[in-house]
Amino acid sequence: MAVQAPFSEFDDACMQRALELAGQAVGLTEPNPRVGCVLVGDGWQTEGHTQAAGQAHAEVMALRAALSQGVDPGGCTAYVTLEPCAHHGRTPPCCDALIDAGVGRVVVALGDPNPQVGGEGIRRLRAAGIEVQVGLREAEARELNIGFLSRMQSGLPFVRLKVAASLDGRTALHDGSSQWITGPEARQDGHRWRRRAGAVLTGIGTVLADDPRLDVREVSTARQPLRVLLDARLQLPPAARIVQPPGELRIYTADPASAVVDAWREHGVTLVNAPLHEGRIALDFVLKDLAGLGTNELHVEAGPRLNASWLAGGHVDELLVYLAPMLIGEGRGMAALAPLQRLADASRFQFMEVTPVGTDLRLRARPVSGARQP
Repeated sequence: MAVQAPFSEFDDACMQRALELAGQAVGLTEPNPRVGCVLVGDGWQTEGHTQAAGQAHAEVMALRAALSQGVDPGGCTAYVTLEPCAHHGRTPPCCDALIDAGVGRVVVALGDPNPQVGGEGIRRLRAAGIEVQVGLREAEARELNIGFLSRMQSGLPFVRLKVAASLDGRTALHDGSSQWITGPEARQDGHRWRRRAGAVLTGIGTVLADDPRLDVREVSTARQPLRVLLDARLQLPPAARIVQPPGELRIYTADPASAVVDAWREHGVTLVNAPLHEGRIALDFVLKDLAGLGTNELHVEAGPRLNASWLAGGHVDELLVYLAPMLIGEGRGMAALAPLQRLADASRFQFMEVTPVGTDLRLRARPVSGARQP
């Protein structure tokens, strides 16, 4: 990849390393963004990434590493994948930490759209006489924190809808049997995408049919995403695996009785009284509520009817589809969408990625138009 001025090949390599560090924060930092930082001085280099919420950010981790190595960060260059924060939340502002350390230059991949930052970090660095350059590997930095950007800019999580299907688009046999259409590598990869999410959501139909745990277990993770269930009539059996540890469960239901709420609370389950739309839990309400909890990426694994609701409502930002090299014939489809009168009315997507995973294919696609764009 050609490096454009004002950045050098060395700058590019350092930012690439900072992005790798930020990737190590996946599954750790929610609701905070994943950020990596590399400090480079005369003959030395230190690095760090953002820790769990309430703990040190990437810049502070890299500065601590410099201190532990006995090097002076004065005059060094800092490569950061997201604009250093300028507000005092659970931790002090990172821009102040860089200013106090006396760094000479800061290279930022992407500005922070958080209203509490919004360019203020860069302005304060420049006001302190520090050279600041922005935009190196911006697209990669944006993808890494696409959910955070969505929540900051639209007030809603980034919704990723995951489907495992045969080549002819079937997710299960006619009787509902679906284990296993895809191979073990694809299933493990699916858990990596679960780990990215702040919340993993399904519907009561899937729970009653398959009894999923909906947690992350095929890959290591520092935290479990919130498990979310849409269950308008509260049909969930107390013995269902989705109720069991690890992780929390949040159920959206219609007007539960207070005694029922108290009973589920004893199981460690949170019940949320949600409005209905055409007899189903209103998805707009769910999205806004989850955003209020700090959910950046929402990972949906549901059946064809609920999938259709997400798609028809224009709520899906990305399709994550695993295609297995088999033909099933008559069976359950990916989404039970209403029939169209014209092909021109079809929802259209563009492929972002096509990657072999074991014996299967992983497809990622995003709407061409008509959906929220971070």
